[in-house]
Amino acid sequence: MMKLEPISKTETARYMGVKGVPDNRIMEILNRLEPIVRERVRPKYVYRKTSVNFTEDGLFLDGMGASLDGEDIKKHLSGCTSAVVLAVTLSAEADKLIRQTAITDMADSLAVDCLCSSAVEQACNIAEKEIFSAINAPYRTWRFSAGYGDFPLDIQKDLLLFLNAHRRIGLTVTENSLLIPSKSVTAIIGISENPVKHGKKGCESCRMKDRCAFSASGKTCSEEK
Repeated sequence: MMKLEPISKTETARYMGVKGVPDNRIMEILNRLEPIVRERVRPKYVYRKTSVNFTEDGLFLDGMGASLDGEDIKKHLSGCTSAVVLAVTLSAEADKLIRQTAITDMADSLAVDCLCSSAVEQACNIAEKEIFSAINAPYRTWRFSAGYGDFPLDIQKDLLLFLNAHRRIGLTVTENSLLIPSKSVTAIIGISENPVKHGKKGCESCRMKDRCAFSASGKTCSEEK
């Protein structure tokens, strides 16, 4: 299990819909709850490296029967000969903490929810750093998740089966393709022998664009990386 660094309170405040500098009331809530979140969550990840195959029938990862549909994922993996499929979760403790906090204080519950969102992003960054310190990857793309652009969300089930994520980190998916525990992420990172073109994470192609705190504050998530 990985160890999280202090969770960014400025990023969390933006997830909460705060524009500009958080006021003292918001910072008091975040300062009080941030160490509780870090103590309670149990971040874990699993990954698998595989080859990328562009065929007449579509785009496939070796070992996964389902094709990767959508033009955006094809563009993302263009020029890549292999890829890492990654799943990260804060485990069920994150969902439990959010529910418990909601019983007594909705403002605290919102803060915990957003702290967990920041925490899972940090966990993804840690996992990616550890993975690529252990495997050979001359060049790589950024993380591309199901539901981004026209990459269908219903690929989640196949990704989790590919990773055996239920047994290895307790990660499952609902009939509506939502991850359980909810504070979890799956992603595909392309690997190439040659420099890859890093396309910008465009808001218009993101499934979160209508409820994104970064967009509401006039920023984009790519500015925060």
